[in-house]
Amino acid sequence: MAEPLIRRIEPGDDPAMARIIRDVMTEFGAVGEGYSIMDTEVDAMAEAYAGSRAAFFVAVVDGVVVGGGGIGPLQEGPPDVCELKKMYLVETARGHGLGRRLMEHCLEAARLAGYDRCYLETLEHMTDARRLYERNGFEPLDAPMGDTGHCGCNGWYIRSL
Repeated sequence: MAEPLIRRIEPGDDPAMARIIRDVMTEFGAVGEGYSIMDTEVDAMAEAYAGSRAAFFVAVVDGVVVGGGGIGPLQEGPPDVCELKKMYLVETARGHGLGRRLMEHCLEAARLAGYDRCYLETLEHMTDARRLYERNGFEPLDAPMGDTGHCGCNGWYIRSL
């Protein structure tokens, strides 16, 4: 894989990122109500993450968006907690350290935005993602925080920034 570029999302990246989110969520059986695949922001990620306390990054290889991830306020959560959101990579981009690099960009953006902690939701059977989070300081929680609307998720994590 060529050296990836990680940069902030632009409106022209929205169709590629929406496709990646839908493809990866389908790959892991996370379709229908209760999963992020149904969030209205999926088709307009650049706009959804344009706020001062949000950021979304895309990974680009040879001019093609191969994944992304972002941070934003945790809905109905404490104001010092952000959520790591919609971090997905196409299958061919996994296993090369790109997820860790995307997450580092997101966590730095969270620090700069004034957050103290970062929360995330995932699925128990997304074992590679869970290993990535745990290797990077995320601690498992027994129950969800906030009100993300993602009742299909069954793995919750938090870490200090």
